[in-house]
Amino acid sequence: MNCSTAPGASWARQPNDADMTTTAVGEARGRRAKPLYKDLSLQILAAMVLGALVGHYWPESAESLRPLGDLFIRLVRMIVAPIIFCTVVHGIASVGEAKRVGRVAIKALIYFEIVTTIALVLGLAMVNIWEPGVGMNVDPATLADTGADVQEQARPVGYGEFLVSLVPTSAVGAFAEGDVLPVLFFSVMFGFALLALGSKGQPIIDGVHAVSLVLFKMIAFIMYVAPIGAFGAIAFTVGRFGAESLLALGNLVLMFYVFCVLFVVLVLWPIAWGFGIDMLRLIRYIGAELMIVVGTSSSESVFPRLHAKLRQLGVDPPVVALVLPTGYAFNHDGTCLYFAAVAVFLAQAVGIDLSIGQQLGLLAILLVTSKGGAGVAGSAIVVLASTLAATGTIPVASVALILGVHRLLSSVFVPVNVLGNAIATLAIARMEGAIDVTRFESELRRPVGADVPVDVASSRIA
Repeated sequence: MNCSTAPGASWARQPNDADMTTTAVGEARGRRAKPLYKDLSLQILAAMVLGALVGHYWPESAESLRPLGDLFIRLVRMIVAPIIFCTVVHGIASVGEAKRVGRVAIKALIYFEIVTTIALVLGLAMVNIWEPGVGMNVDPATLADTGADVQEQARPVGYGEFLVSLVPTSAVGAFAEGDVLPVLFFSVMFGFALLALGSKGQPIIDGVHAVSLVLFKMIAFIMYVAPIGAFGAIAFTVGRFGAESLLALGNLVLMFYVFCVLFVVLVLWPIAWGFGIDMLRLIRYIGAELMIVVGTSSSESVFPRLHAKLRQLGVDPPVVALVLPTGYAFNHDGTCLYFAAVAVFLAQAVGIDLSIGQQLGLLAILLVTSKGGAGVAGSAIVVLASTLAATGTIPVASVALILGVHRLLSSVFVPVNVLGNAIATLAIARMEGAIDVTRFESELRRPVGADVPVDVASSRIA
């Protein structure tokens, strides 16, 4: 695809001699192989293996190690909302034309809705074919006490309530609660207001960019403890559920792992191929981030680094700033697979035969409830319970059936979310001609073990 002739090609960076010289120097520096023990991906992998061994041989230590994973997630979550604000505001305000922002936003939302709908339909179709819950004949009354905590948090969510939840009750509250959608809404309004001010808003734009540099420097500090967080999270999972929890436990977990692999192969891979993206190289490029979310089950934990790596791949910064945060709110491919598959599984388990009409109704509800909040570790199960409450057909108490394996399910659907959002950002950039193709191809071909340090001077990967 020739990005220089694509619509919106004015967004694409046209390199001059100085840029090419700088890029060449940067690439030479980046390709210097560093010692393997300094590679973040290998550090995290080693930490996960060590955590699995500790959890297996000393399961009594599981609860005491859990705070290590939780602490890492909290460290990242405390600055995710400010980073989303800074990147979105700076991205909108630096574009220069509101119509360009609108064009990218519309393309992104259409893309997200199409792909997440495909995920929901695929999940419904596969669970009806596989039928993992048929024959369980579980009495939901026996599960009422076990699922009490989830039921208390679950409540039906209508379209009106969803729209109202987009707008925070206060600007401070949006950041304090950490929900992606309200922060994104406030950031978009703030960015457009700055754009309307023209040159008068430039000092504020510069200030927002300066704050983002500080936040990315904080992320560089936090990533030093990422292996410790992964160690604690995996040790807790194995210690709590046993060594076999590393494998596909039961028909449901096996089925869901197959679902996610099929979705990546049948949906994400063709999309990536269609936009000239080598998905295997991309997976290797963001390998550290994917392994972090396998351990933490939180896509928020890698948002800053994923944002930086996409910019390093040559994507125009305003496009990354607009598409990636929006994707975190609206593009939950793996989570949609989880919602569709598990909801029907629970119906099968308690002996409820859902008609085609009821499943289409479930699909319509999931199109709303699947938006927002899925980046937070553990939130998916609450959203699932809310969805069941909205259907009025599947008992919410049945959620207790999957409490024990939810962590195993999230360890595969959260990486699918992250990979899906990376591909979405690159695809939208390709549509807009807002990507340096030469740099993109060069970056994806970095040799294994090549250094990819965080360059806080430009708030991106160097």
